[in-house]
Amino acid sequence: MSALSIFDIFKIGVGPSSSHTLGPWNAALVFVNSTAINKIDKIRVHLFGSLSKTGRGHATDKAIALGLMGYKPASINTSSIDTIIDKLIREKTLRINAKRIPFDIEHDIIFEEYEHKLHPNTILFKSFIGTTLHSEQLFASVGGGFIERPNIPDQRMHTAFIYPINNGTDVLYYTRQQKCDISDIVLKNELTLRSEKDIEQQIKKLFDVMLDSIYNGCRKEGVLPGGLNVARRAKKLTNTLTENGFFSTKEEWIDLIKSVPIDHVAVHKWVSCFAIAVNEENAAMGRIVTSPTNGAAGVIPAVLMYYILFCDNKVEDYLKKFFLTAGEVGCLFKKGATISAAIGGCQAEIGVSSAMAAAGLTEILKGTPAQCLAAAEIAMEHHLGLTCDPVKGLVQVPCIERNAMGAIKAITSAHLALEREENEAIVDIDTVIKTMWEVASNMHAKYRETADGGLAANVSLTSPNC
Repeated sequence: MSALSIFDIFKIGVGPSSSHTLGPWNAALVFVNSTAINKIDKIRVHLFGSLSKTGRGHATDKAIALGLMGYKPASINTSSIDTIIDKLIREKTLRINAKRIPFDIEHDIIFEEYEHKLHPNTILFKSFIGTTLHSEQLFASVGGGFIERPNIPDQRMHTAFIYPINNGTDVLYYTRQQKCDISDIVLKNELTLRSEKDIEQQIKKLFDVMLDSIYNGCRKEGVLPGGLNVARRAKKLTNTLTENGFFSTKEEWIDLIKSVPIDHVAVHKWVSCFAIAVNEENAAMGRIVTSPTNGAAGVIPAVLMYYILFCDNKVEDYLKKFFLTAGEVGCLFKKGATISAAIGGCQAEIGVSSAMAAAGLTEILKGTPAQCLAAAEIAMEHHLGLTCDPVKGLVQVPCIERNAMGAIKAITSAHLALEREENEAIVDIDTVIKTMWEVASNMHAKYRETADGGLAANVSLTSPNC
């Protein structure tokens, strides 16, 4: 699995969940593009396991319908999603290119009551000619928007990198051999896939989407969809921290933040605000960047904004260095463990994102490769065993606040690692990845992304707020 790009880890998408929204959406696109749609009279979709249990709260049905109609997560106008779905519900017709296929989203997407043997997040697409089954396609949504199909090789794994990396030991070997930073090694690998100009443009695009998601989240009020009646908080936090200062553009917003008094308490509040803003946008089917998942999308943007706004002596090309290093750490967890909450609980989402952010921040704070990996290890070490227990199957409680906590832990981990000598660490990154996978493998299914355990089982939905 050495040829896994950082742009497989970082993807522009739509909330609220990479495994339950983005993955099924991508699967629907693959199904449509590989099926003789002109011959088809009927489509049915079956959802199994975690996709069935929490799919409605994660908008899995909407995502599949949008994918069947050819809309792409990276380019769809997110403000039009409700209108598109309302029209589908009203007309009960899929428009796929010039073809119209009868489709009742409430009956033709079937939430099965059992788990498929393939994966906890399994999707089965069936196409019919008349009443006769024409074809079936089976997909697993394995976290971070990744999808896998039985007996079909993953095309991402066919490119050989100059520096094949499967674990942290490989990273340290190459960086010591070449006397360079982690980002330098990762860049040389990425250059086998695309030009440096393209890499820089893609990184800038990723950051622009992250910045937009923070800014938009800091401007919006109201209640998040889904029925929990969770009020948006990022705008209120912004108003409090800026003493209701006025801004009408991103530039004015950034200037306003820089103009207000800042102490360590304010910094903590701002980092939390940034993370919360992103995940409020995510919860409302806004555009975000999987980092490495939607549910953990707020950690990395918040840590980046911490560096941009509150750290002095910026290094050159800090965005590129951050994304390359953080992305490679995400690749390590994807290869050695999992980034799927349905497999590994929230340690696979918030834990991995916090580790990624910690490593990226350490590099642009001029840490060594060993210190970067130590920061990632520290961050994950203190997320081990974290359950995924979304109340009512929504990526809101406790998920939004967990992004704030993951961002703060990443910053703390980076600063702890920077004060550590290279030979001081008792636990290394490969050990913590191995341990995370063992914890995931032994975690009871109800503490994964099923909404059957943890807070999801114990928070009363009969209270006035629910």
